[in-house]
Amino acid sequence: MENNIVLYGASGHCKVIMDSVFLQGDTIEAILDDSPKKKHLYEIPIIKAEDFKVSSDTLLTISIGDNKVRKMISEKISAKFHTVIHPKAILSEYSSIGEGTVVMAGAIVNPDSVVGKHCIINTGAVIDHDCNIGDYAHISPNASLAGDVKVGEGTHVGIGASVIQGVTIGKWAVIGAGSVVLKDVEDYAVVVGNPGRIIKYTEK
Repeated sequence: MENNIVLYGASGHCKVIMDSVFLQGDTIEAILDDSPKKKHLYEIPIIKAEDFKVSSDTLLTISIGDNKVRKMISEKISAKFHTVIHPKAILSEYSSIGEGTVVMAGAIVNPDSVVGKHCIINTGAVIDHDCNIGDYAHISPNASLAGDVKVGEGTHVGIGASVIQGVTIGKWAVIGAGSVVLKDVEDYAVVVGNPGRIIKYTEK
């Protein structure tokens, strides 16, 4: 059945989600934005968020890349959050994807992996067996998580990063682009390099 979806956030990330929505055979009613810079995106109207009435029946996907902003928006509005999965993503039937999460083209989620709500599993990302991805996390393009990796709430795993099996990454951490993570990472840590090392904390 065709779904009619509302997106929240008219960013570049929104464009990629729109592509997945259309390829799923769904339609987009409108794009909401707190500070619209134009009136349309690919002929879909962009509406100032405060001017659109979101109800508990509105099918809505938050199309914003910033993990903290996605969390803030998800907690302040009442909607039926919609999961968007590109038809060329590969998801095991034994995996689980949370509400409001987006899974982009070429991404792979293998058996017994659990992805939380409002996550971004970006283009070509690999999540192997038995992984657990916390809410609001972002696994960037071509990042690879080996089996039994745990990623905490709000953590950003950068483009092309690799995480070996069994590693636990805490909440709201940042794994830099191309980093190789060989051991557990604390909450709020910023990790870069090969092998990955902590260079600072976003909070402490």
